This record gives sequence, C-alpha cells and structure tokens, in this order.
Amino acid sequence: MSESLVYAIEREFPWIAVEQVPSLAEACAGFDCPVALILLEAEQLPEVAAHSERLSQLHPFAQIMLIQDDGRHEVSIKDVVTARNIRGVLPMNLKLDVWLSVVRLVLRGGEYFPLSLFEPIMERRPPNADELDEHPVRRVPDGDQEDFYELTDRELQILGMVARGLQNKLIAAALGLSEHTVKIHLHNIITKLGAHNRTEAAAIYHERREGLGDRGPDDAAAVRAPQPTA
Repeated sequence: MSESLVYAIEREFPWIAVEQVPSLAEACAGFDCPVALILLEAEQLPEVAAHSERLSQLHPFAQIMLIQDDGRHEVSIKDVVTARNIRGVLPMNLKLDVWLSVVRLVLRGGEYFPLSLFEPIMERRPPNADELDEHPVRRVPDGDQEDFYELTDRELQILGMVARGLQNKLIAAALGLSEHTVKIHLHNIITKLGAHNRTEAAAIYHERREGLGDRGPDDAAAVRAPQPTA
C-alpha cells in the first residue's frame, strides 16, 4: 500500500496506526495495539483458511478484507463469500473519499462487495431438483434442535449466509443459483423452523449454533455453512 494511502487512513482515523507485513503468516503475531482491520491482497485469499484460527486467537476483533487492483488477481464472488471471516472486497480504483468510506463501513462491522464481482456471472439457470435438494440429510436430533436438523445441507448453507446479513442476490451469485431458487430455499427454511421471516430464522440459526458447542464446521452434526464473523 502506498505511503499516501497509509497517510490518508491515519488522518481519517486518527486512532488507527497502520502496520504492513509482507505475508499473512507474519500477521499471526502480537502487535503493540489491538488489530481492528486486516487488509489482504486478493492472491492471499487461499491462505486465509490455513491462518484463520490463529488470526482469530491473536486478533479476535479484527475484520478481514481483500484488496483488489484492476487488471491483477481476480477473485470470484463465490470464493469470497464462502471464505471464512472475509468481510468484503476493497477495490483500489475508488475515489479516495469513497475508499475511506468503505474502510469505515468495515471497521464498524459492515460488509462491502463491489458490483464488479457480479459482472462475470452469467444468466441464472432455472431451479431444478439438484438445486432444490429436496431430500434432507437426516441428523440425530438433539432435544429442541430437531427442527434445525431437518434442514438440508443446502438450506443450512443458505441459512448461514442469511445469518451473516447477505441478501438473496448475493447468496445466489455465490452459490451459482438463481435468485428464485434461493427464495424457494428460504421459504422452506422459514417453514421448517417455524419462523415468521428471515430475521427470525437468522436468530434461530445463531441460537442453534451456540448449542453445537465447539464442534467444527466439518463435523457431520455441525452447520456446514460459512462461519458468522465475529
């Protein structure tokens, strides 16, 4: 990152000190101040999963965001949205005031995904049996969580993304589905959970995840959906 951008960040956010390290591995270290935001170059996205747990331990309040330069390493919306703890993509071709506004948004817990990420996505396919995944994968019920375990793997995945605050269009783009198919899945999720709307379904998701304890996302009984970001 250029010295002028570092200066702009520290002037706009005087409580922030910018430190630069050459690799994500070297960010897995203690710093003099708590880390609020980690900006990664887009080509470092595949490394996030390997370092995610360590980063969470060392910097529990840090948001993680990708920097994307035009004409350089491109990332797909699916890779970004399904990656653990990534809160969005920060284009480097924005006007400075807009660029700083995006940084401010993420510092406050928001997410930002530029429209350019969606441009390569072709026309959506109509829903079919494979997309709807009508046959649920049964899991062992656990008391009042029985309704939660009736959800299919696809429904769990979509519910996890809804719980992160993602809208149907973004979910559809990330999973390669039509927006109509996502709406059908969401309707089924709300019905199975006995919820009244997507907000209530998201609240149930967070409540049920607490009941899963420390089991990881690959556990057969755990939610196999993107992890909510702290």
